[in-house]
Amino acid sequence: MNKIFLIIHREYVTRVRKRSFIIMTLLVPALLAGMFGTIAYLANNKDQTVHIVNVIDNSHQFKGKFANTKTLKFNYPDQSLNAVKASLNDDDVALFIPAGKKDSSELYAKKKNTLALSDDIQQQMNSIVSGDSLVKMGIDTAQLHRVKSNVVVKTVEMTAEGDKSTSIGSAYALAFAGAILIYMSLFIYGAQVMRGVIEEKTSRIIEVIVSSVKPFQLMAGKIIGVGLVGLTQFALWIVLSYLVSNMVGHNVTAQNSTYQFIHTMASSAGYELACFGFYWISGFLLYSALFAAVGSAVDSETETQQFMFPITLPLLFTYILSVSYLFQAPDSTLAVWLSIIPFTAPVAMMVRIPFHVPGWQLGLSMSLMVVGFVCCTYVAARIYRVGILMYGKKTNFKELAKWFFYKE
Repeated sequence: MNKIFLIIHREYVTRVRKRSFIIMTLLVPALLAGMFGTIAYLANNKDQTVHIVNVIDNSHQFKGKFANTKTLKFNYPDQSLNAVKASLNDDDVALFIPAGKKDSSELYAKKKNTLALSDDIQQQMNSIVSGDSLVKMGIDTAQLHRVKSNVVVKTVEMTAEGDKSTSIGSAYALAFAGAILIYMSLFIYGAQVMRGVIEEKTSRIIEVIVSSVKPFQLMAGKIIGVGLVGLTQFALWIVLSYLVSNMVGHNVTAQNSTYQFIHTMASSAGYELACFGFYWISGFLLYSALFAAVGSAVDSETETQQFMFPITLPLLFTYILSVSYLFQAPDSTLAVWLSIIPFTAPVAMMVRIPFHVPGWQLGLSMSLMVVGFVCCTYVAARIYRVGILMYGKKTNFKELAKWFFYKE
């Protein structure tokens, strides 16, 4: 056991002292600060271009009825369509409304305009047509506007502790953030384990190391050491990002939606963070064991592709489903099964956690994650003990199966 701790200590200390680790640990929160600050600034200081809308109304229904806005100024020139088109500037447009067919109206411009511009014009046209229709029916539109209401429905969750106000947007944000962080980090830190094994194997250092420690001890020490590095970096990112979010929040308007989103994400703790920690650790241990086995079976990183795709396919499949389907149906049968199967659970469960997973499903998923890690580590260790001493031989899955059944 002391030998495993020595390997863990070496892997951890060596990596956290690297300049790249320190730079990335500080750079990510700094980039977040810059990104969120830029978003907040742009949200409060929009560069709004004023468009002159020249209306040629052959239907004689809209003249003088359009309302000017911050970005739209309506003009009614007494000219033909061709004459107006010839005099247009880059930011000006010409709205041609034919007689009898208002749905055939056309918007002319020298360059492509934003979708918001045409939507604003369409909304005003629809309001004008609706208002005229109400007047013809003898309905007072002024009174109708006065009785209009703006109903807002707030979501409230009933819990054992009482009713709690909830935010669907925050739940989706947490689900998306958890899924993408798990997906990316398993690849990043798992690949570090694999590269470390390949480097030691190709440099022949492994032959000296295994004379002092057992292959399983070496593999376990390397996996746990890199995992602790990842946890350290994540912990620092969470703390620094929380501080960054508060700094950004004090420099933007309190009602700014961007700040509210940042603060919700950065201050999420307790249940969600505990589940994230468990699935990150268990998922990392499971996949890193497989990555270590792959690293021991090849002589260079270019040879890993044939093994990496089948191993990472479940994770990739679940991530694609997460951003396209699971967010919309977190309690569907597919989502439940994906959150229970160990190879897909780290990503799928992160999508479901903000929507409160039943206790028995969470317990079963966590139990199977532990069982999956133990089984994968056992299989990987038996391949690892043979592969690290194999050189110059093209390996395939059939060969890996033979290594697994080799006797000690």
